[in-house]
Amino acid sequence: MSKNFAAISQSIVDAIGGPQNVAAVTHCMTRLRFVLNDESAVDAATLKAISGVMGVVRNEKQCQVIIGNNVSQAYAEVLKLLPEGFSAGNNDAPVKNKITLKRIGSGILDALIGTMSPLIPAIIGGSMVKLLAMILDMTGVLGKGASTLVILNTIGDGAFFFLPVMVAASAAVKFKTNMSLAIAIAGVLVHPAFIDLMAKAAQGQKVEFIGISVTAVKYTYTVIPALCMTWLLSYIEKWVDRITPVVTKNFLKPMLIMLIAAPVAIMLIGPLGIWIGTGISAAVYTVHSYLGWLSVAIMGAAWPLLVMTGMHRVFTPTIIQTIAETGKEGMVMPSEIGANLSLGGSSLAVAWRTKNPELRQTALAAAASAIVAGISEPALYGVALRLKRPLIACLISGFICGGVAGLGGLASHSMASPGLFTSVQFFDPSNPMSIVWVAGVMILAVVISFFTTLLLGFEDIPVETVTPKDIKPADTPASVAFAVSSGAAKSH
Repeated sequence: MSKNFAAISQSIVDAIGGPQNVAAVTHCMTRLRFVLNDESAVDAATLKAISGVMGVVRNEKQCQVIIGNNVSQAYAEVLKLLPEGFSAGNNDAPVKNKITLKRIGSGILDALIGTMSPLIPAIIGGSMVKLLAMILDMTGVLGKGASTLVILNTIGDGAFFFLPVMVAASAAVKFKTNMSLAIAIAGVLVHPAFIDLMAKAAQGQKVEFIGISVTAVKYTYTVIPALCMTWLLSYIEKWVDRITPVVTKNFLKPMLIMLIAAPVAIMLIGPLGIWIGTGISAAVYTVHSYLGWLSVAIMGAAWPLLVMTGMHRVFTPTIIQTIAETGKEGMVMPSEIGANLSLGGSSLAVAWRTKNPELRQTALAAAASAIVAGISEPALYGVALRLKRPLIACLISGFICGGVAGLGGLASHSMASPGLFTSVQFFDPSNPMSIVWVAGVMILAVVISFFTTLLLGFEDIPVETVTPKDIKPADTPASVAFAVSSGAAKSH
């Protein structure tokens, strides 16, 4: 059934305090992300009760409204409701708060998620094209070195090779700095001449800039250096703006910014960002090396909880860097198979047992999204978290299936939300049994979560009953729906 996103968006904007309370808005794959001027103006109960809203996540001055796969339609309608000239790319309004470790951690997480979320479609699109090229190569449809194969690989690799430039553009929006300058500086890091210079430095050749030694670093496929660089650029730009005379701003200001920011990025921020990213990756995969399959099992159980907090995006740079360096990732991505399809299987069980037609429709749509496309948030917020016990079933199933994926040695060669259509990312040309393992994990996830959900049961959502006294004179018989039950029926 199609939804009236104009009406839904109007209700959402009203519930968060009206257009004047919106400092910024953007969206990821399933959520509208609002930055608010006054958090107390939000009517949380009304917001959660809006038909079409699957859930609400609030953090500091940010309010995330989960819509589902059609979030872009709701986003377009929301923009129509905001004042003329409103910049959708605006970010958090500056707020003076006491600096604490919690706020610092929250700020880092918000910057990472806010920067990476808009880039996910390009990353997934590139990943799937690379997988298509791999399959065509494996099956012999295209011969080794065929120009079509080379072009396909180039198309798929574009988003990853130029990832620093994409990160800089997205981070410029997040940090409210000049996007063209951020892109230009990030472009230096992936310029062919600079890449060639870094390759020579890696071989021992001395590379200096104004007498200062430059560390050999490869920036393609990286996230953290460009993110840190753009954050620093936001401060450099403000400082340069203050010191440059008005009559010279149109040429002196951008020149000084480039001359300051680019060398700092090359000699300090870039290497520091690489070390941070490498350190995070090393920590994650050290745990994997010690715990083996158990680490995948734990991640499989924890994944829905990470999605709820938005912390799953923290692993994006780690996954990208690991695949770039080793060609595969064997901890985080395999854990998602069981987690995503478990949410789908649990939603199928709810659709099977519920007496509520609207919940059944929501559950079926959510199950299809999680199982087929690997997009689990509609199932997580629209079904599992809403009914609570199905979430427990998903955590149990995610742990078991994560353990099986770990025992099978499954690893992803690309980065796309694991589901039926994207399962090819786990196929290993050198190990034909990988196909059997990934198929087994997917079937196991749906079956275990389905029956565990039925075993645990859930409190069904009652269907509202319309009585004669509720019918207004203007109502017509065609507009009045009579429900079959008014009490909460516990399903077992």
